[in-house]
Amino acid sequence: MSRDSVASHQKFKKKYGIPFTLLADVDSKLCDAFGVLADKSLVGKLIKGVQRTTFLIGSDGTILETWPKVSVNGHAEAVYEALP
Repeated sequence: MSRDSVASHQKFKKKYGIPFTLLADVDSKLCDAFGVLADKSLVGKLIKGVQRTTFLIGSDGTILETWPKVSVNGHAEAVYEALP
C-alpha cells in the first residue's frame, strides 16, 4: 500500500508483472490509521512521507508483528520466519 495513485500502481504492476492487488491510499486514511507518516527531508524541505513499515496481519485482523523503518536486506526472511 502506498499513497501513489491507482494509475501509478497499475503501471508498476504491469512493469514488474505483479500478480496481486496493490492498495492506493491517496487520501492517507490508512497511513494515518497505522501511524506510518513521518517527517522527512526532501530537497531541503520538511515533508510528511511514509515510513516504510511492514505489518503482519492475522486472519482475524489483528496485527501479529510490526517491522518499522524496513530495510530490504533480510526483511523478507524475517517476515517469513514470523508467519504463523
